[in-house]
Amino acid sequence: MQPRSPGRPSVLSDVRHWIFDLDGTLTVAVHDFTAIKHALDIAAHEDIIAHLVGLPDEEERAKRAWLFDHERELALGAQAASGAVALLRALHASGCQLGILTRNDHAVAKLTLEAIGVADLFADDQIIGRDETEPKPSPAGIVYHLQRWGVDAAQVAMVGDHRMDLAAGRAAGTQTVLVNTPGDPWPGMADWRFADCAALQAAWRTHA
Repeated sequence: MQPRSPGRPSVLSDVRHWIFDLDGTLTVAVHDFTAIKHALDIAAHEDIIAHLVGLPDEEERAKRAWLFDHERELALGAQAASGAVALLRALHASGCQLGILTRNDHAVAKLTLEAIGVADLFADDQIIGRDETEPKPSPAGIVYHLQRWGVDAAQVAMVGDHRMDLAAGRAAGTQTVLVNTPGDPWPGMADWRFADCAALQAAWRTHA
């Protein structure tokens, strides 16, 4: 699949700045959001983070503490998604800039990266969690990375497995890459679609 507008890199090897979602993109998806909402007494239609922000301080602290402990346990047992580690190391070795943008807690994100063996590729300021900026689908975290790198959005790819990742990328003006999600569930939102990170790396290497 080709980029959606003129002036963007026409092949993946031309993309030198990459932002990755974490859970379900670089890791095997294990979060049971239905169960999490049930445990925190959050309605099925509500967004977890938005719900927490709207709570009285004491209740918010209690629910955030529960969520942190739950996510930390999942992070410690995180497994890399197919091809994720090889892709990250290949991009890094080629001189590409890498960033993480996740709706997870910053500390938990670092634990997750350690668990899958790629923590050495990311400095602390390359990891943006839900408390550093307005979380996805807001483009705020992407804008942070763009400013840090000093590059135009058209030269950046946002890689994720969910509509929120694609929405954030499109709002910021980056290229959008969908992985680990069969078919095209959100038509028109993904510039590139791949079965997994291994397929993404294979396409990248084809043009490198």
